[in-house]
Amino acid sequence: MYTQLEQRGMPEPPVNVSTLHKMKADGEPIACLTAYDASYAVLVDAAGTDLVLVGDSLGMVIQGHDTTVPVTVDDIIYHSRTVARGLRRAFLVADMPFMSYTKPAQALDNAVRLMQEGGAMMVKLEGGDDQVEIVEHLARHDIPVCAHLGLKPQSVHKIGGFKVQGRDPDNAKEMRASAKRLQDAGADIVLLECVPNEVGKAITETLDVPVIGIGAGPNVDGQILVLYDILDITQGRTPRFVKNFQAGCDSPLLALEAYVQAVKTKAYPEPEHCFS
Repeated sequence: MYTQLEQRGMPEPPVNVSTLHKMKADGEPIACLTAYDASYAVLVDAAGTDLVLVGDSLGMVIQGHDTTVPVTVDDIIYHSRTVARGLRRAFLVADMPFMSYTKPAQALDNAVRLMQEGGAMMVKLEGGDDQVEIVEHLARHDIPVCAHLGLKPQSVHKIGGFKVQGRDPDNAKEMRASAKRLQDAGADIVLLECVPNEVGKAITETLDVPVIGIGAGPNVDGQILVLYDILDITQGRTPRFVKNFQAGCDSPLLALEAYVQAVKTKAYPEPEHCFS
Protein backbone atom coordinates (compact mmCIF):
# COMPACT_ATOMS: atom_id res chain seq x y z
CA MET A 1 0.00 0.00 0.00
CA TYR A 2 2.88 2.36 0.78
CA THR A 3 5.40 0.88 -1.66
CA GLN A 4 5.71 4.13 -3.57
CA LEU A 5 6.64 5.95 -0.35
CA GLU A 6 9.13 3.29 0.74
CA GLN A 7 10.91 3.26 -2.60
CA ARG A 8 10.89 6.98 -3.29
CA GLY A 9 14.49 8.10 -3.73
CA MET A 10 15.82 4.74 -2.53
CA PRO A 11 17.55 1.96 -4.48
CA GLU A 12 15.64 -0.61 -2.39
CA PRO A 13 12.77 -0.50 0.13
CA PRO A 14 13.33 -0.55 3.89
CA VAL A 15 14.03 -3.87 5.58
CA ASN A 16 11.11 -5.45 7.43
CA VAL A 17 10.38 -8.77 9.17
CA SER A 18 9.50 -10.43 5.86
CA THR A 19 12.79 -9.24 4.38
CA LEU A 20 14.74 -10.83 7.23
CA HIS A 21 12.86 -14.11 6.92
CA LYS A 22 13.50 -14.18 3.17
CA MET A 23 17.21 -13.55 3.77
CA LYS A 24 17.32 -16.64 6.00
CA ALA A 25 15.45 -18.70 3.40
CA ASP A 26 17.82 -17.51 0.65
CA GLY A 27 20.93 -18.05 2.76
CA GLU A 28 21.89 -14.36 2.68
CA PRO A 29 23.73 -13.37 5.87
CA ILE A 30 22.09 -10.60 7.86
CA ALA A 31 24.43 -7.77 8.93
CA CYS A 32 23.44 -6.14 12.21
CA LEU A 33 24.97 -3.46 14.47
CA THR A 34 24.08 -1.44 17.53
CA ALA A 35 23.71 2.34 17.35
CA TYR A 36 22.85 4.99 19.92
CA ASP A 37 22.58 8.35 18.12
CA ALA A 38 21.50 9.88 14.82
CA SER A 39 24.99 10.63 13.46
CA TYR A 40 26.23 7.07 13.76
CA ALA A 41 22.83 5.75 12.64
CA VAL A 42 23.27 7.56 9.32
CA LEU A 43 26.66 5.89 8.81
CA VAL A 44 25.45 2.46 9.89
CA ASP A 45 22.54 2.74 7.46
CA ALA A 46 24.72 4.01 4.62
CA ALA A 47 27.08 1.06 5.11
CA GLY A 48 24.28 -1.34 4.18
CA THR A 49 23.47 -2.70 7.63
CA ASP A 50 20.23 -4.68 7.59
CA LEU A 51 19.24 -4.40 11.25
CA VAL A 52 20.13 -1.82 13.90
CA LEU A 53 19.70 -2.50 17.60
CA VAL A 54 19.41 0.23 20.21
CA GLY A 55 20.84 -2.04 22.86
CA ASP A 56 20.87 -1.64 26.59
CA SER A 57 24.62 -1.95 26.03
CA LEU A 58 24.33 1.85 25.98
CA GLY A 59 24.48 1.59 29.76
CA MET A 60 28.10 0.53 29.43
CA VAL A 61 29.39 2.26 26.27
CA ILE A 62 27.42 5.52 26.61
CA GLN A 63 26.61 5.89 30.32
CA GLY A 64 29.74 4.30 31.75
CA HIS A 65 28.10 1.64 33.92
CA ASP A 66 29.66 -1.75 34.56
CA THR A 67 26.50 -3.60 33.47
CA THR A 68 23.29 -2.98 31.51
CA VAL A 69 21.13 -3.21 34.64
CA PRO A 70 20.81 0.56 35.36
CA VAL A 71 19.33 1.32 31.91
CA THR A 72 15.69 2.46 31.97
CA VAL A 73 12.85 2.41 29.47
CA ASP A 74 13.14 6.19 29.14
CA ASP A 75 16.84 5.80 28.27
CA ILE A 76 16.05 3.35 25.48
CA ILE A 77 13.21 5.51 24.16
CA TYR A 78 15.47 8.57 24.00
CA HIS A 79 18.24 6.79 22.11
CA SER A 80 15.87 4.84 19.88
CA ARG A 81 14.11 8.04 18.86
CA THR A 82 17.40 9.65 17.86
CA VAL A 83 18.61 6.58 15.99
CA ALA A 84 15.32 6.31 14.10
CA ARG A 85 15.90 9.79 12.67
CA GLY A 86 19.14 8.62 11.07
CA LEU A 87 17.83 5.45 9.42
CA ARG A 88 16.22 4.98 6.03
CA ARG A 89 16.67 1.32 5.10
CA ALA A 90 17.75 -0.59 8.21
CA PHE A 91 15.25 -2.31 10.50
CA LEU A 92 15.21 -0.79 14.00
CA VAL A 93 15.04 -2.97 17.12
CA ALA A 94 15.00 -1.66 20.69
CA ASP A 95 15.99 -3.49 23.86
CA MET A 96 13.54 -3.90 26.70
CA PRO A 97 15.59 -3.01 29.79
CA PHE A 98 16.02 -4.93 33.02
CA MET A 99 12.71 -5.62 34.81
CA SER A 100 10.63 -3.83 32.17
CA TYR A 101 8.77 -7.01 31.11
CA THR A 102 8.10 -9.02 34.26
CA LYS A 103 4.38 -9.40 33.50
CA PRO A 104 2.44 -9.44 30.22
CA ALA A 105 0.62 -6.14 30.81
CA GLN A 106 3.82 -4.35 31.84
CA ALA A 107 5.67 -5.80 28.84
CA LEU A 108 2.95 -4.65 26.44
CA ASP A 109 2.84 -1.14 27.90
CA ASN A 110 6.61 -0.73 27.61
CA ALA A 111 6.79 -2.30 24.15
CA VAL A 112 4.12 0.11 22.92
CA ARG A 113 6.15 3.03 24.31
CA LEU A 114 9.31 1.80 22.57
CA MET A 115 7.45 1.67 19.27
CA GLN A 116 5.27 4.79 19.58
CA GLU A 117 7.73 7.09 21.33
CA GLY A 118 11.01 5.46 20.31
CA GLY A 119 10.23 4.60 16.71
CA ALA A 120 11.28 0.95 17.15
CA MET A 121 9.93 -1.67 14.75
CA MET A 122 10.64 -4.60 17.06
CA VAL A 123 11.50 -5.13 20.72
CA LYS A 124 14.11 -7.50 22.14
CA LEU A 125 13.86 -9.27 25.47
CA GLU A 126 16.14 -11.66 27.34
CA GLY A 127 15.04 -15.03 28.67
CA GLY A 128 14.07 -18.60 27.83
CA ASP A 129 11.00 -20.59 28.83
CA ASP A 130 10.18 -18.01 31.49
CA GLN A 131 9.44 -15.50 28.73
CA VAL A 132 7.19 -17.65 26.55
CA GLU A 133 4.03 -16.13 28.06
CA ILE A 134 5.39 -12.61 27.51
CA VAL A 135 6.28 -13.34 23.89
CA GLU A 136 2.84 -14.84 23.26
CA HIS A 137 1.16 -11.78 24.76
CA LEU A 138 3.20 -9.34 22.67
CA ALA A 139 2.77 -11.37 19.48
CA ARG A 140 -0.99 -11.51 20.09
CA HIS A 141 -0.95 -7.71 19.97
CA ASP A 142 1.15 -7.64 16.77
CA ILE A 143 4.34 -6.53 18.52
CA PRO A 144 7.35 -7.97 16.65
CA VAL A 145 9.71 -9.69 19.08
CA CYS A 146 13.37 -10.69 19.13
CA ALA A 147 14.12 -13.28 21.81
CA HIS A 148 17.60 -13.31 23.40
CA LEU A 149 19.23 -16.55 24.62
CA GLY A 150 22.68 -17.64 25.73
CA LEU A 151 24.55 -15.03 27.73
CA LYS A 152 21.93 -12.63 29.07
CA PRO A 153 23.69 -9.45 30.25
CA GLN A 154 20.72 -8.40 32.40
CA SER A 155 21.30 -11.57 34.44
CA VAL A 156 25.02 -10.98 34.93
CA HIS A 157 24.74 -10.76 38.71
CA LYS A 158 22.81 -14.05 38.81
CA ILE A 159 25.16 -16.02 36.55
CA GLY A 160 28.31 -14.54 38.08
CA GLY A 161 29.80 -12.63 35.17
CA PHE A 162 30.00 -12.54 31.39
CA LYS A 163 30.51 -16.25 30.66
CA VAL A 164 30.03 -18.53 27.65
CA GLN A 165 26.74 -20.42 27.90
CA GLY A 166 25.72 -23.81 26.53
CA ARG A 167 28.97 -25.75 26.92
CA ASP A 168 27.22 -28.29 29.14
CA PRO A 169 25.28 -30.71 26.87
CA ASP A 170 22.14 -30.55 29.01
CA ASN A 171 22.23 -26.75 29.02
CA ALA A 172 22.71 -26.71 25.25
CA LYS A 173 19.75 -29.06 24.77
CA GLU A 174 17.59 -26.90 27.03
CA MET A 175 18.61 -23.73 25.14
CA ARG A 176 17.67 -25.33 21.82
CA ALA A 177 14.27 -26.38 23.18
CA SER A 178 13.69 -22.90 24.62
CA ALA A 179 14.52 -21.30 21.27
CA LYS A 180 11.92 -23.49 19.56
CA ARG A 181 9.28 -22.67 22.18
CA LEU A 182 9.97 -18.95 21.87
CA GLN A 183 9.65 -19.16 18.09
CA ASP A 184 6.40 -21.08 18.40
CA ALA A 185 5.16 -18.46 20.88
CA GLY A 186 5.62 -15.77 18.25
CA ALA A 187 9.25 -14.59 18.33
CA ASP A 188 10.23 -13.29 14.89
CA ILE A 189 14.00 -13.43 15.49
CA VAL A 190 16.25 -15.15 18.02
CA LEU A 191 19.53 -13.61 19.15
CA LEU A 192 22.22 -15.92 20.57
CA GLU A 193 25.06 -14.50 22.64
CA CYS A 194 28.29 -16.22 23.69
CA VAL A 195 27.58 -19.84 22.84
CA PRO A 196 29.79 -22.54 21.26
CA ASN A 197 29.75 -22.88 17.47
CA GLU A 198 27.87 -26.17 17.55
CA VAL A 199 25.10 -24.68 19.71
CA GLY A 200 24.66 -21.77 17.31
CA LYS A 201 24.53 -24.16 14.38
CA ALA A 202 22.04 -26.53 16.03
CA ILE A 203 19.63 -23.76 17.02
CA THR A 204 19.84 -22.14 13.58
CA GLU A 205 18.99 -25.46 11.93
CA THR A 206 16.10 -26.00 14.36
CA LEU A 207 14.36 -22.67 13.81
CA ASP A 208 12.46 -21.24 10.86
CA VAL A 209 13.05 -17.65 12.04
CA PRO A 210 16.41 -15.89 11.61
CA VAL A 211 19.06 -16.49 14.26
CA ILE A 212 21.44 -13.57 14.87
CA GLY A 213 24.68 -14.32 16.66
CA ILE A 214 27.10 -12.35 18.79
CA GLY A 215 29.85 -14.76 19.67
CA ALA A 216 27.68 -17.65 18.40
CA GLY A 217 29.91 -18.89 15.59
CA PRO A 218 29.78 -18.72 11.79
CA ASN A 219 26.74 -20.92 11.18
CA VAL A 220 23.97 -18.55 12.31
CA ASP A 221 21.86 -16.47 9.92
CA GLY A 222 23.43 -13.12 10.82
CA GLN A 223 25.96 -11.35 13.02
CA ILE A 224 25.71 -8.38 15.37
CA LEU A 225 28.40 -6.44 17.19
CA VAL A 226 28.52 -3.34 19.36
CA LEU A 227 29.29 -0.31 17.20
CA TYR A 228 31.90 1.14 19.52
CA ASP A 229 33.75 -2.18 19.68
CA ILE A 230 34.29 -2.53 15.94
CA LEU A 231 35.32 1.13 15.59
CA ASP A 232 38.04 0.66 18.26
CA ILE A 233 36.43 3.22 20.55
CA THR A 234 35.99 0.79 23.44
CA GLN A 235 39.09 0.80 25.62
CA GLY A 236 40.45 -2.05 27.70
CA ARG A 237 39.64 -5.70 27.24
CA THR A 238 37.01 -6.56 24.65
CA PRO A 239 35.17 -9.88 24.23
CA ARG A 240 36.78 -12.60 22.16
CA PHE A 241 34.19 -12.26 19.41
CA VAL A 242 35.05 -8.59 18.76
CA LYS A 243 37.05 -7.59 15.71
CA ASN A 244 38.45 -4.10 15.16
CA PHE A 245 37.24 -3.09 11.69
CA GLN A 246 38.59 0.45 12.03
CA ALA A 247 42.16 -0.83 11.58
CA GLY A 248 43.36 0.07 8.10
CA CYS A 249 40.30 2.20 7.31
CA ASP A 250 40.46 5.97 6.84
CA SER A 251 36.95 6.67 8.14
CA PRO A 252 34.23 5.13 10.30
CA LEU A 253 32.04 4.66 7.22
CA LEU A 254 34.72 2.57 5.50
CA ALA A 255 35.09 0.49 8.67
CA LEU A 256 31.34 -0.11 8.83
CA GLU A 257 31.27 -1.06 5.16
CA ALA A 258 34.14 -3.48 5.80
CA TYR A 259 32.15 -5.08 8.61
CA VAL A 260 29.01 -5.48 6.49
CA GLN A 261 31.06 -6.97 3.66
CA ALA A 262 32.79 -9.39 6.03
CA VAL A 263 29.42 -10.59 7.37
CA LYS A 264 27.90 -10.90 3.90
CA THR A 265 30.86 -12.93 2.58
CA LYS A 266 31.16 -14.92 5.83
CA ALA A 267 34.73 -13.71 6.29
CA TYR A 268 33.64 -12.79 9.81
CA PRO A 269 33.64 -14.42 12.31
CA GLU A 270 37.01 -16.13 12.01
CA PRO A 271 38.00 -19.06 14.28
CA GLU A 272 39.65 -16.73 16.80
CA HIS A 273 36.29 -14.98 17.33
CA CYS A 274 34.43 -18.20 18.16
CA PHE A 275 33.87 -20.48 21.15
CA SER A 276 34.13 -24.26 21.25
